[in-house]
Amino acid sequence: MERKRELKQLFKETPIEAGVYQIKNTVNNKLFIGSTNNLKSLNGVRFSLETNGYMPNRELQEEWNQYGKEAFAFDILEKLKKKDDPYFNEKEALEKLEEKWLEELQPYGDNGYNKN
Repeated sequence: MERKRELKQLFKETPIEAGVYQIKNTVNNKLFIGSTNNLKSLNGVRFSLETNGYMPNRELQEEWNQYGKEAFAFDILEKLKKKDDPYFNEKEALEKLEEKWLEELQPYGDNGYNKN
């Protein structure tokens, strides 16, 4: 019981990291690029896809259903480096970071699930 309490406390103390991630269909190499202010929430994205409830992108959901979860890989592309600056806007910085990766990987049309 003590070990469980220690693990729970350790989880709570783990810093929340923001970043950009990709979901890659390994069958057709299509990509979905997204960002989140809490990379731990990727488990929730995976759960939504597994339960056919991923509403943000129906095409990704349809191909997940078609190919199965084994055909998809989740990768963190970059973690947001936070600054100790009172004017640092995490949301803006995360949007810029996502834009950088969208520009670089171009996950649109036949290459991906993102919409431009």
